[in-house]
Amino acid sequence: MGLLALGTPLEWSDAQKAADKVRQWGIEQLLSIWRRAKGKERDVLRWGDEVEYLVVAYDDKEHKVKLSLRQADILDALAKDEALQKQGGCVPELQHVARNGEPLPTFHPEFGRFMLEATPGKPWGIGFQDLLDVEPNMKWRRTIAKEHMEPNEFPITLTTFPRLGTIDEFITPYFPPSGERLRSQFLPDEIANPHIRFPTLAANIRARRGRKVEINVPIFEDENTIMPFQDPTIDYDLHKWPEDDDVRRGAAKENHIYMDAMAFGMGSCCLQITFQAKNIIEGRKLYDQLSPLGPILLALTAATPIYKGFLADTDVRWNQISRAVDDRTPEELGEKPLEKNRWRLPKSRYASNSTYISQDVRLRNEYMDPDLVVDENIKQRLMDEGMDDLLATHFAHLFIRDPIVIFGEDLKELDLSKTDHFENLQSTNWQHMRFKPPPPDNSIGWRVEFRPMEIQITDYENAAFSVFIVLITRAILSFDLNFYIPIPRTTDNMETAHARDAVLTERFYFRNDPLPSRPVRSMTNGHTSGTSTPANLLSRPPTPTGPVEDEYSLMTIDEIINGQTSPSENSSTPFPGLIPLVESYLNSMNVDVQTRCDLARYLDLIRKRANGTYWTAAKWIRQFVRGHSEYQGDSVVNEKVTYDLCKAVEEITRCEGRSTGEGVSGLGWEMFTEKKGMTRKRKGESACG
Repeated sequence: MGLLALGTPLEWSDAQKAADKVRQWGIEQLLSIWRRAKGKERDVLRWGDEVEYLVVAYDDKEHKVKLSLRQADILDALAKDEALQKQGGCVPELQHVARNGEPLPTFHPEFGRFMLEATPGKPWGIGFQDLLDVEPNMKWRRTIAKEHMEPNEFPITLTTFPRLGTIDEFITPYFPPSGERLRSQFLPDEIANPHIRFPTLAANIRARRGRKVEINVPIFEDENTIMPFQDPTIDYDLHKWPEDDDVRRGAAKENHIYMDAMAFGMGSCCLQITFQAKNIIEGRKLYDQLSPLGPILLALTAATPIYKGFLADTDVRWNQISRAVDDRTPEELGEKPLEKNRWRLPKSRYASNSTYISQDVRLRNEYMDPDLVVDENIKQRLMDEGMDDLLATHFAHLFIRDPIVIFGEDLKELDLSKTDHFENLQSTNWQHMRFKPPPPDNSIGWRVEFRPMEIQITDYENAAFSVFIVLITRAILSFDLNFYIPIPRTTDNMETAHARDAVLTERFYFRNDPLPSRPVRSMTNGHTSGTSTPANLLSRPPTPTGPVEDEYSLMTIDEIINGQTSPSENSSTPFPGLIPLVESYLNSMNVDVQTRCDLARYLDLIRKRANGTYWTAAKWIRQFVRGHSEYQGDSVVNEKVTYDLCKAVEEITRCEGRSTGEGVSGLGWEMFTEKKGMTRKRKGESACG
């Protein structure tokens, strides 16, 4: 999360009147960036990761755990730590952070007052040592955060808190629900970061759509679950706000867990990776080629089987966040005829990608989204200034949305040295990939953000997935790989990824043959460098022909990650697998044996997660709950189960499934080892102590 602007936010009735002005000024700021930076070149790829934590507070006497709303206090403690100040500081929002020497990790506020975001103190490079430094750095971040918390607090990396929004006290300090901003039956306004941007964002989304957000997650039907299931936490007799009528009008679906506030989505934690490309050409290529991988990595990192104290029949967070910030009106949803609004919008502003942007001759019109909505006036304005059709279409699609939070002070004068109006729209289009132009005031290049992955319980797992995605980008650029499939198929895949245990039970659309039809010449010392798009190709790739449907097939995640043993029906060769492609890239780089062994640990985790040898966090959490002595087989995750689950997660964070003693299985071993009783040792360690 970037720096948070201060000012006087407009209520929706006033913000709506200023929306066109903000859009117009945002486009002018974008064009200013475009003119200045379209030819910008960088020497090497850099990248960074973002890890988000939930801060929980234990009551060991009562065997209860709650979310701690002490985000501001923790950040303040980090900023005031004299030892950390001498090392340069680590809270950019509260202090000047120096970048000399080996910088500290940096900590940032997030939407929920129970959340922290942590990033490395400087961008990672492409060097293999940087890849191996990620895991220790993530562990360091967690250690620093924990050292500035109360003794009973801990930063866990669960996607959501299992009992967020239950009828008991799940936060500390306690605040009652149904405040003016969220107007939620289940959550207080005080659960959100108090910076004025966040409550205004929540209130204006609600005001724009004319009702509260509606989040319905299917209940997991266990042996004693009462079906049809009616969410027992809903108060149908509440009459505090006009929006309380929502549930009486059918907002809560039968057999679903019902939630009604932005915080249920934006209070989720995730793992995000941002890449700085060599130039805009490379950035556009990465944006396109990583897009079809999004649903695959979402399913592989599945970690969200509980909502509001109930087991859900889904495993990931994505759709819940999408619904939590869905500001579409009944007209835009197609529930009413268009009168006041311009378009029907098929997706929430938090959704999977709807555009490809690379000027790649392999990009066919048939891959594009036939339902794409574009502001043609904005598109023409961009093209009049020299922006090509693909990129102009991309931004004209983003700008169909209204700006939600507008500060009155920002409407006085257009400042082309800033990007505030552009970012107002850009940063509130939460797609699974984000294409990020350079900011005006520093030397950062064109960037691509990979956003779909769920946060993992351990730093080891989060490092593994971070490193894997980086290596995939290197293979894409070195071998000129082609993962294009039609955008609607990626949209389908995002839905498929939500299925319970999708990593093993579902099939996903994926391209049959990612390899170029002509060889890629060596780039450095007989080997592809992986640091830029190949420049010395023997020839341009041929323009594809033939039916698009023949280019992709339904595959299991095991086949996508590890490769097929036989080709799909409409393919002549088996899909090689993402890990074999990464290993081919590593072979081309002549990586030393020790480094290959260290990287192999991460690839092995992903390989075995894909083939089912290792469990996803979602599967492990679900089985932990169902195997708990207090679980009644009724889909209810009570306070004691939640306490024990969070304690178990804390132990897994430290031990990573390793044994606590000879012949004793470590908690969560199913996520890290092949069979019960095995001790997964790390270099220099005997067992978890």
